[in-house]
Amino acid sequence: VQLQASGGGLVQAGDSLRLSCAASGSTFGNFNTGWFRQAPGKERAFVAAIRWSGGNTYYAESVKGRFTISRDNAKNTVYLQMNSLKLEDTAIYYCAGGYRGLGSSRGWYDYWGQGTQVTVSS
Repeated sequence: VQLQASGGGLVQAGDSLRLSCAASGSTFGNFNTGWFRQAPGKERAFVAAIRWSGGNTYYAESVKGRFTISRDNAKNTVYLQMNSLKLEDTAIYYCAGGYRGLGSSRGWYDYWGQGTQVTVSS
């Protein structure tokens, strides 16, 4: 499975941005997906995840109420809608996926995209 993340950019605090993650190469229908982010000098951290059916979603506390993860299985694409962006949301955002399970641990995900930079300025 190949994952291609896109949609990053430079925005101001309070703005919104939507990231996309397009999957190709294998069956997407039962493919759980997640978003992680890595800020300079920090570990890669969980942001959000969604079950292949779309029926379950999970969020890091820091983004709850501001970010929404969704998916369109017909388009093999997962989205991360980010609202009310803060300076601390600045990071490289990675999409990830796998067939084994779902959660906040990187260990659940066997496939990773290349990352897209999100920069939030004041």
